[in-house]
Amino acid sequence: MSARAAPSRRRQAGRRLRYLPTGSFPFLLLLLLLCIQLGGGQKKKENLLAEKVEQLMEWSSRRSIFRMNGDKFRKFVKAPPRNYSMIVMFTALQPQRQCSVCRQANEEYQILANSWRYSSAFCNKLFFGMVDYDEGTDVFQQLNMNSAPTFMHFPSKGRPKRADTFDLQRIGFAAEQLAKWIADRTDVHIRVFRPPNYSGTIALALLVSLVGGLLYLRRNNLEFIYNKTGWAMVSLSYIHGSSQAQFVAESHIILVLNAAITMGMVLLNEAATSKGDVGKRRIICLVGLGLVVFFFSFLLSIFRSKYHGYPYSDLDIE
Repeated sequence: MSARAAPSRRRQAGRRLRYLPTGSFPFLLLLLLLCIQLGGGQKKKENLLAEKVEQLMEWSSRRSIFRMNGDKFRKFVKAPPRNYSMIVMFTALQPQRQCSVCRQANEEYQILANSWRYSSAFCNKLFFGMVDYDEGTDVFQQLNMNSAPTFMHFPSKGRPKRADTFDLQRIGFAAEQLAKWIADRTDVHIRVFRPPNYSGTIALALLVSLVGGLLYLRRNNLEFIYNKTGWAMVSLSYIHGSSQAQFVAESHIILVLNAAITMGMVLLNEAATSKGDVGKRRIICLVGLGLVVFFFSFLLSIFRSKYHGYPYSDLDIE
């Protein structure tokens, strides 16, 4: 039975091959070539992506923000394949542009990028770039961009949306605000580390040393500090001694004193609400506090000299 069944099976297979359509062989060959081409194209994309990421990591190892012209922008930001996000600052830092805001924003951007570069969470999923107007004018024209500075997020997939453009006018450009925006767009959390700034401390130390040195040199003759006659001579010719009258010059003096006090209050408010450098905010706070204390004391002393018997005083400048 088995010897008879074998020829029968061969004859059935031959019939199936004869009944196979003649045009199916080119189709199978085309399908095989297409599969080989798709596999080769996928391998080429993977190699291209690996080269791009390797190049970006090399640049990031040398500096936290790499500058791009039009060609680099199109290759590493716009052209696929890309499995990383890009934060790009569009700016105009050349001196002839006279963009002071661009320089201030660049300082905050550098702080943010350095915080990411030296953090333990640093990886190849997020990179920071910069396009200067004088180096990439075609990029500004391509994006229809006519203002600087501007921060944009280019996601790993798809096109940038409206929220991928940082609202600098409403939020400001502090590094902390940029980090919060990046966390919302990429789920990458960056802890901002600001470099220590000792300029305010040094300036205060120099001032204290200067005053202390002068007082030390005059340590045997400090009566001039308590000499009320000397302080009174400043306002003798311009401040009327009665509360019932006032010189014209006295009105201007009072106006200047109130303006100085107002300026001090403005500086204190600026130091409390701004998000700039901590050292600069400390200096602004000290200057504002000094203006308020000194000129308000002077104003109060004038008031006491006109309204005799007024019991309150501040620094008792008379």
